[in-house]
Amino acid sequence: MIKRKKLGQHFLNSQIIAEKITNEAKISKKDVVFELGTGLGILTPLLCKNSKKVISIEVDEDLFKEAKKNFSKIPNLTIKFGDGINSNDKFDIFVSNLPYSKSKKILEWLATITFSHGVIMVQREFAEKLLTKSNKKRRAINVIANYSFEIQNILKVGKKNFSPNPKVDSIILKISKKQSMEKEIIEIINNIFSYRRKKISNIVKQFGKEKQTDQRLDDLSTEEIVELAKEIRPK
Repeated sequence: MIKRKKLGQHFLNSQIIAEKITNEAKISKKDVVFELGTGLGILTPLLCKNSKKVISIEVDEDLFKEAKKNFSKIPNLTIKFGDGINSNDKFDIFVSNLPYSKSKKILEWLATITFSHGVIMVQREFAEKLLTKSNKKRRAINVIANYSFEIQNILKVGKKNFSPNPKVDSIILKISKKQSMEKEIIEIINNIFSYRRKKISNIVKQFGKEKQTDQRLDDLSTEEIVELAKEIRPK
């Protein structure tokens, strides 16, 4: 089997898991589905069954050509070559086995755009970052994702379900869009967390602002951190 070493990608080989992902996506004939990473195409024809249209995008040229050849007869499928997060396609449902090295970047992109919901598979460690309830273990991506999405833990997927086998298990998550976030705010939140050990009053000084408080990031809720980012955004 092929491994996209540069993206840290491992390909799902379980038809049962593929069907579970598709079922969780709750696709109807009114829905446009965006699949980021066609890969070997285990999900692609399943997504096409109940959808109005599927847009599947693949960054690996060899995989793209193979998919074009294998799925050319599916009428409601468009297969594209390129990087999905540079796409301007409009869609209702997002589905992807996220490349381990790109998971954070893709979640940040999804936070900025409008869609209904999605089903993603991510490395277990990354899922734990998104799902943690501990403010001390929280990272910027946890704030960004939890502000933008309702996140539901669907299923643990063992490493034997991939080719080649990764070193860790994966988690299927369902994400439902709550609200979008501007790229500028995402950048500020990432910057805020680089100063997470400082008091809020000292953090805002890094952005040329002033705020009288003894609180630290661990004392703030997700919504309060986003509001703080908006406060210190340059006018």
